[in-house]
Amino acid sequence: MIAMVLFAASVAVGTLATDPTPVVAGSKKVVIVVGPTGSQTSEYITSAKRYAAVARGYGANVIEIYSPNATWSKVKSNAQGANILIYLGHGNGWPSPYGPFQKYTKDGLGLNATAGNGNSNTKYWGEYYIDRDIQMAPNAVVILARLCYASGNSEWGSANPTRSTAIKRVDNYGAGFLRAGAKAVFAEGITDASYIIKNLYTSNRTMKEIFWASPNRTMSYRFHFTSSRTSGAIASMDPYKPSRYYRSVIGKLSVTANTWRSS
Repeated sequence: MIAMVLFAASVAVGTLATDPTPVVAGSKKVVIVVGPTGSQTSEYITSAKRYAAVARGYGANVIEIYSPNATWSKVKSNAQGANILIYLGHGNGWPSPYGPFQKYTKDGLGLNATAGNGNSNTKYWGEYYIDRDIQMAPNAVVILARLCYASGNSEWGSANPTRSTAIKRVDNYGAGFLRAGAKAVFAEGITDASYIIKNLYTSNRTMKEIFWASPNRTMSYRFHFTSSRTSGAIASMDPYKPSRYYRSVIGKLSVTANTWRSS
């Protein structure tokens, strides 16, 4: 599986409502994980450190777990009770060319098979393990940054998916994290996800409104769907052109940032 290349350009769009004055919230647990992505690992860590700085700026207790030491045992123990879980790395979703589907490696995290042995020793821990072994805080938020499959996208250089395939990928990738206690799973395949952290701390937007507050939203081809994997979950997708699926959110999207801060 291939990690996503950073997309630097932003799309100029209209302005949504201005955020209110930042709200003081109790210290939240933010866990940031970077899995092994070969030669791109240092670039991913740089992005992760930016997210860490944003969260710390709001008083969060930030735990950073980076390859070559991002093992399942370390991630599992630190992710318990997380208010925000951010993962950057390889994605292994479904549908994909690597069938058949099985829940032990698909739609989870690509981590170091062993600690301290470089940035190419990847082992996938699928939705089965996310659901079984992790319990996040009430109303937790997951951010999947620069993954293949998570936002509906394909691997870099592969054919773009059909709309139905992209929908299945978003639905499947969110399922394990939603069962682990998350209320919303955001996926940003090629653009910056800092706006999510900022809105959680400074607005009273719903998760759906936070998604559409992204400076990289396009909205021209947006659509929504009801999850077939997770009861009550709704998804929004924002392709920047037909078949280019790089932004999504799925979960209980009516939950507000104020509810998140109060949890």
